[in-house]
Amino acid sequence: MSASQVQNDESQEESQTDRLAQAHQKIAQMSQDLDALQIEQKLTHKLAAAGAIDLETAVLVAKARIEGTTAADIDGCVAQLRKEKAYLFGGSAEVIASRKTAPAKDRVPTSQTALEQAAKTAARTGSRADLQHYLKLRKNLM
Repeated sequence: MSASQVQNDESQEESQTDRLAQAHQKIAQMSQDLDALQIEQKLTHKLAAAGAIDLETAVLVAKARIEGTTAADIDGCVAQLRKEKAYLFGGSAEVIASRKTAPAKDRVPTSQTALEQAAKTAARTGSRADLQHYLKLRKNLM
C-alpha cells in the first residue's frame, strides 16, 4: 500500500466516524423531541379530561411547570393547575347564572304566527277561502 492510499483510507474513516457521530446526535435530538411530544399529548388528554376550557393555555402553563420532571408528575400537575387556575377549567359551581323571574313567553315573529294560524284555520275548516288566504300568506313570506 502506498502512503496516499493509507491517507485516503484514514480520511474516509474519519468522515464516516463524523457521519456516525452526527447520526447519533440526530437520534438523541429526535428522541428528546419524541419524549416532549408524548408528554404534551398526555398533558392535552389529561387537561381535556379535567375540563379545560382554554386547552392551549393550560398545556403551556402545565409544560412550564413540569419541565424536566417525569411523566408520573403529570397527574399532580393537572390537579394543582386545576386548584390554582380554576378559570382555565369549566364546570365551576361558583358561577351562578341569572334566571328568569317570571315565566315569560319567547317572542315569535308575528308573520310566522299568522302563517301558522292561517294553516290551522284552513285545515280545520276545509274552506277554499281559508286555504287561499293561507297560500297567499305563505307566498308573501317565502
